[in-house]
Amino acid sequence: MENKAHALAAGLFVLVAAALLGLLALWLGTESGKPHRYEISTRESVSGLQPQAPVRFRGVDVGKVVSIGFDPQTNGNILLQLDIDEKTPLTQATFATLDFQGVTGLAFVQLDDTGQPNAATAPVLRHNDAKPPRLPLKQGLLTKLAARGESLLEKSEQIAIKLNAVLDTANQQRFSAALDNISQTADSVKLTAQSTEKLVTRLDTTIVSRLNPALAAVPPLAADASKAMRGLQTTSEQVGQTAGDVSTTMKRFSDPQGTLDDMRTATQSVTAAADGFNLQTIPRMNRALDATTKAAVQTGRTVGSLSDNPQGLIFGNGPMQPGPGEPGFTPPGSRP
Repeated sequence: MENKAHALAAGLFVLVAAALLGLLALWLGTESGKPHRYEISTRESVSGLQPQAPVRFRGVDVGKVVSIGFDPQTNGNILLQLDIDEKTPLTQATFATLDFQGVTGLAFVQLDDTGQPNAATAPVLRHNDAKPPRLPLKQGLLTKLAARGESLLEKSEQIAIKLNAVLDTANQQRFSAALDNISQTADSVKLTAQSTEKLVTRLDTTIVSRLNPALAAVPPLAADASKAMRGLQTTSEQVGQTAGDVSTTMKRFSDPQGTLDDMRTATQSVTAAADGFNLQTIPRMNRALDATTKAAVQTGRTVGSLSDNPQGLIFGNGPMQPGPGEPGFTPPGSRP
């Protein structure tokens, strides 16, 4: 009986374990959502991509690659059929790229959008299993590098040629000469630094030996300067007092009934006297001078007549002698 009980327990354990394994396999095989079919048609190479390769939306697994073949609609294109979870937010702005998993060389499909603000408001990509919608495939980083590899190699070759031209024998000699000049310049700078250090030492010695005694003589000079300033202050006070006295004198000089007013009155009197002299005295003096001049002219004429005919003073003037051109005129040289 005990052997049968042990066998029954073992059988029940095996059945329960098999049922649990079946449930686990069923749970693991159950997808989170119902997949829908999408397609990608491209002329790019899909090396490294295999059926059952994962499809990811920004790194999140959302499906897998179902098949890889040729596109019957476009000659030469590769057609990829994808099963993608219906909960994936696919829009008209969504595109696909081929990325690689580490260093294994296995590729997978990466889904993304432009990231622009209008991408969030783009229309939703409607699924249609009878005629699956197609997603655009853009070049990935490695594909871009492979496409531009030839131009990069050409540019690298040009750079190498230019470097060889720069590093030729003549330029190497120039570089060597330039390095020698730099070394000589560094030595000169070193010598200059040493000379500067010696000069600083001499200046320090000079300051200690000569400037300090001069600084010691500064306090007596400062005391003398203080005395001189006090003397200047006293002088300035005296000048201030003198300026006050001058101000008082000038005030008295300019006050009404003062010296300036008396001078103004005297000036007015002198001006009035001068006006009277000009208007009255000078005209009288002019008339007296005219009369005196006439008298002098007449006196001169009388004296001239007496000088020419002195007897006229006794006998009178007599008849006038005929002049030139008159009857009876006799030139002076023809008289007896």
